[in-house]
Amino acid sequence: MALKLLLTNDDGIDAPGLAALLTAAAALGEPVVAAPVDALSGCRHRVTTDGPISVAARGPGRYAVTGTPADCVRVGLHRFAPDTAWVLSGINAGGNLGADVWHSGTVAAVREAVLHGVPGVALSQYRKRGVPVDWEQSAAWVVPLLRDLLGRAWTPGRFWNVNLPHLEPGAPAPEVVWCRLDPTPLPLSFREEGGALHYNADYHQRRRVAGADVDVCFGGRIAVSEITLFD
Repeated sequence: MALKLLLTNDDGIDAPGLAALLTAAAALGEPVVAAPVDALSGCRHRVTTDGPISVAARGPGRYAVTGTPADCVRVGLHRFAPDTAWVLSGINAGGNLGADVWHSGTVAAVREAVLHGVPGVALSQYRKRGVPVDWEQSAAWVVPLLRDLLGRAWTPGRFWNVNLPHLEPGAPAPEVVWCRLDPTPLPLSFREEGGALHYNADYHQRRRVAGADVDVCFGGRIAVSEITLFD
């Protein structure tokens, strides 16, 4: 019997990264998509408890939800895929490395799944400024990695956070490195404009700890970190 895989993201149901993840997931099991109608990047673990959540079918096994990524997981597990074996979130357009995991909607979706006793993997594609992403390449890298992770025994309260490097199209599949999250905070830099402050730090120049996930991904390898829900 095929594994039931619930897919979501925080870039919206029409995002190319979600399409890439769907391609990869179809090679591993039976995917069902429940994703936000709109892009909600950086929405953290926000959930909707004081208003309606609308759902519109976008085809067989594909649902657009007027809620957050965590809402999508809740609705998916309750309504569309109660027999979900794994929740897969992504592939996010941009890295979710180190401190990013605390404000990422992509990661929050998997965290919500784990709270309900369902294992999950958050997947993100680091992007270099001004360089397009080859999503077909990203999907190809993800298939063997997910096959490995989904075949492992799951420890309740834990999940995987995956970050793909941004390499040239046609580059050989990068090495997979199992590493910890980088504890370094994001840089603090603001410009003043019109009487208000605008965050303008350079993500790509963030400090990094040798061997941790930021260093691994920026160095051209796939960073895989296991995160414990409650430490």
